[in-house]
Amino acid sequence: MSFLRSVRPSNLIILTALPFIIYLFASSGDYQRSLRAILGVENGSSAFVPGFLALMIAFSSGVSVLLFSRAKARYARLVTAAAILNLVAAIVLVLSGAIHPFIASVAANAVDPFTSSIVVKGVTPRQLTEAADLAVRSVEAMLFPAYFAVTLLGLALFFAGMRKSLAADNRLRRAGGWILGLVNGAGLIFVLFFAHIAFAAGVATTIRAAITAYILAAIIGLIWVGLLQLHYTARTSLLFALATLALALVSAWFLLQPRQAYVLAGSLDGKVAIVSRTPSSLITAVRFGQYPGAPEKESAVRTFLGPAEAIAAAENKEVTAALLPRATVPAGWPVLWETETLNDSDRSAGITLAVLAIIVGLLTFGGYLHRRHPLAIGSEFVVDTIRGIPMLVIVLYVGLPLSGALKDATQGVLDPPNLMRGIVAMALAYSAYLAEIFRSGINAIPIGQIEAARSIGLNRWQTARLVVLPQAFRIIIPPLGNELIAILKDTSLLSILSIRDITQRMREFQSASFLPFAPYNSAAIFYIFLTLAAASLVNVIERKYDIKHR
Repeated sequence: MSFLRSVRPSNLIILTALPFIIYLFASSGDYQRSLRAILGVENGSSAFVPGFLALMIAFSSGVSVLLFSRAKARYARLVTAAAILNLVAAIVLVLSGAIHPFIASVAANAVDPFTSSIVVKGVTPRQLTEAADLAVRSVEAMLFPAYFAVTLLGLALFFAGMRKSLAADNRLRRAGGWILGLVNGAGLIFVLFFAHIAFAAGVATTIRAAITAYILAAIIGLIWVGLLQLHYTARTSLLFALATLALALVSAWFLLQPRQAYVLAGSLDGKVAIVSRTPSSLITAVRFGQYPGAPEKESAVRTFLGPAEAIAAAENKEVTAALLPRATVPAGWPVLWETETLNDSDRSAGITLAVLAIIVGLLTFGGYLHRRHPLAIGSEFVVDTIRGIPMLVIVLYVGLPLSGALKDATQGVLDPPNLMRGIVAMALAYSAYLAEIFRSGINAIPIGQIEAARSIGLNRWQTARLVVLPQAFRIIIPPLGNELIAILKDTSLLSILSIRDITQRMREFQSASFLPFAPYNSAAIFYIFLTLAAASLVNVIERKYDIKHR
C-alpha cells in the first residue's frame, strides 16, 4: 500500500491500464508491426543489443564511481560496487566479440550510404564492406585495451587516494575521478546522443532531439535573461551609436560599388540564355517579364557557364535570346533591354549591413529614451517576438529558407542536416519561454539577499552563482518540467522536415499499411509513456529540492 501511495495518481491510472495495453500489443499483429515501425526496430537489430548494453554498463558505472563518491558517506558501498562493475565491463569489452556488431552498425550509419565506399550499396539495414569491417575490428583491438588500461589507472588512483589524512592522497583521488569522469562521460554522451541505435532508432531520434533542444534552449534563455540584466550608461549609448554609424558606412560602401551593365539581346520566341553569376534580380525580371516592353507570359530560361557558351547556343538555335554582360554581346544582335545593377554579393552584403544598422540604431534610440541597455531592449524584443510566432512556423522557417540562405551564403560549407535544423528551431522557440521562467525565478528572490551578498564583498557574478541562481532554481523546477514535457511532445513537429522520429515513422507505416487506428494508437500510447516518465522525473527532482517539507 505504501508503494501505491508513492506513485503519482496519473501514473497509477496508467499502471491499472497497463495489463490491457500489454494484452493489446501481445495479441494483435497490427499493433506489434506498428510498434516496431514507430520505435524504429530494424531487421536483425537484436544482434546489436549486447554491445549496446555492455558499453552502457561500462560507461555508466565509471561515471557512477565519480558521482557516488561526491555524495553522502552511506553511498561508500555503492562506490565500490560501481568500481567493480566498471572493471568487469572493461574486461568484457576486451575479451568479448559481442560488442563488434553494434560498433559496426554505428560506423555504417555514420556515413552517407550513397557516397561512402565503406558500406555495401543497396543493402538495408546498412552493412560495412569486408575491408571496412576489418578496419573497424583493428580499431576496436586498440581502443578497448586502451579503455581497460585507462579504467585500471583511474580506479587505482581513485582508491589510492581514499585516505583523507594526506593532501597528496586527495590529489590522487581527484586525478582518478577526473580520468574516470572524462573518459566514461565522453563515451556515455557518444552512445546516448550520437551513436545509431538500430533497435530503437525512432525513439532515440525523438529523445535526443528533445533533450538537446531543451539544453540549448536553456542556454539561450539564460543569455536572454543575462542581457536583460545589463545596466545603461552614457558610454554604452555612444558605443552603440558609433557601431550604427560604422555599419551604415560599410553598407553604403557595398551599395555604392560600380554597377555591372547587362543586355538582353535576341528574340523572345524561344528560351533565354542566362550566364552563371548573373544577379538574381535580373534573372527574375527576365523570367517574369518585369522590364519595359516585356511579354505578358513567362519566359523559359537556360543557364550556361559563361558568355561564350551562351552565344554558341544562340548560334546553334538552342536559345533565341541571351542575358549577357554588355561587353560580351555580339554586334548586330537586337537589344531588347539594357540595365545596370550590383552583383549579388555586394547587394546582399549592403542590404544585410543596412538592416543591422537600422536594428542597432533603433535599439540605441530606445535605450536612450528609456535609460536601458540596448541589448536589454533587443533581448526583450526577441523574447516577445518569438513567443508570438507559432512553433510550426519557426520550425519551417529555420529548417527551410534560413538554412538554405546559410548554405548559399557560405557556398555550401555550412549545410546542417535536417535534425540539427529542427533542434536549433525548437531551441530558439523554447528559449523565449524559458527566459521568462528564469526571469520570474530571479525576480522572486528578495532584494535584501542580493544587498546582503554585496555587503559581504561578493561581486555580481558571485552573487548570481552563490545566492540568486540556487534559490531561483528551486522555484522554477515545476515550470521547467512543464517545458520539458512540452518540448518532448513538440518534437513531433520535426516530422515536417522529414526527420524520422516517432511521428514520421508512424506516418510512413500508416501510408504503407493503410491501417486506420493501430499506428496512431501506438504512437499516442508511446508518447503518453514518454511524457509520464518525464513528469515522474521532474517530480523526483522537485521533491529533492523542496526545502519547505523537509
